[in-house]
Amino acid sequence: MINEHIEHTLLKQDAKFEDFIKLFNEAKEHKFLGVCINPQYVKLAKENLKGSNVKVVTVIGFPLGANRSDVKAFETAKAVEDGADEIDMVINVTAVKNKDYDFVVNDIKTVKQACKDKPLKVILETDLLEKDEIKKACELCIEGKADFVKTSTGFVKNGVGAKAEDVKLMFDTVSPYGLKVKASGGIRDKETALKMLEAGAERLGTSSGVKIVQ
Repeated sequence: MINEHIEHTLLKQDAKFEDFIKLFNEAKEHKFLGVCINPQYVKLAKENLKGSNVKVVTVIGFPLGANRSDVKAFETAKAVEDGADEIDMVINVTAVKNKDYDFVVNDIKTVKQACKDKPLKVILETDLLEKDEIKKACELCIEGKADFVKTSTGFVKNGVGAKAEDVKLMFDTVSPYGLKVKASGGIRDKETALKMLEAGAERLGTSSGVKIVQ
């Protein structure tokens, strides 16, 4: 069932309180795998999803990934304390571009440590990377002991978001090492969602979850 792959997402900066309540209710109604929200709303999500199997996923260093590693770790620790079940951090894209690979690996490891036993997904921002950079970023995530690689924040201006060819490249690179792929950004209909799953995505981050399952 497609709903079991969906992280129902609300990351808009102008979202109102009632938008979150609607998100949580929809997630419970459609039995989505999780909700993905900004760290400020983790406690709210936890309260509203009590008694359900819906996971609370939050984002770290979002959307630019350029925070200091210790700040990302602090943010992560607080999110876990508030009840986050999973962490989606944004990779430092500049460091990838600059081939500062030790920095990228240490950035991921620092956040992973703060996750304790919670799964860590690393957002690569594929719209900003060349194919060889996507592959390299995946390899750095393997080295950094991440649990998932993820395509996009959905915040790149004129960005496409998840592309099936990128998802396949990511899957082919990480799956032999036990990592999984989350496709997110621009997944607005069932056809696109199915393409991502076929390409190897295990998770789908989308704000169109209800439309997709209906």
